[in-house]
Amino acid sequence: MVLFLFLLLLAMVLGIIGAVAHGLLYLLIIAIALFIADLTYAGLRLRRGTGRHAVR
Repeated sequence: MVLFLFLLLLAMVLGIIGAVAHGLLYLLIIAIALFIADLTYAGLRLRRGTGRHAVR
């Protein structure tokens, strides 16, 4: 969960810098790619994580 939130924060920061700073469009593209990868990671983790249960 920490990795997901960190990557989400990083994508937002890169996206803002890429959109505001003149000539740094590549940062916006990297932020979009990172956001898509983050959503994919979260989707795979949520689908796989429901099968484990603690045994007493």
